[in-house]
Amino acid sequence: MRHTLTDLARCLWGDEYGPTPACDAPWQHEESYFTELLTFAGPDEILAMLRTLCPHVVDGYLPVWVRNLAHRLLLLQCPDDPALLREAANSLYSHGPDWDDIAEELTGRADALEA
Repeated sequence: MRHTLTDLARCLWGDEYGPTPACDAPWQHEESYFTELLTFAGPDEILAMLRTLCPHVVDGYLPVWVRNLAHRLLLLQCPDDPALLREAANSLYSHGPDWDDIAEELTGRADALEA
């Protein structure tokens, strides 16, 4: 059985809103395997994971590095989507000031696209 990106994230880090699925192939449930799947996932699968496991941006158990990488990969695939730019910016703002300059840049890009 092929697990979704969301299933694998649940197995690795848990889910604030739902149960952890049964792991029938424990070798798949390593951060390196998850990172490989995330790297080559399409935008729909990445969005499904983010919106299922972190529906309110600041919640959920996904590590910050996973959220940041997911948004980065999403924006590489959909660079001209103002809503996704803003969603990524909001996520960066919510995790401390280290990425505020990047969040401001993303917000500026979204504003320019909408103008």
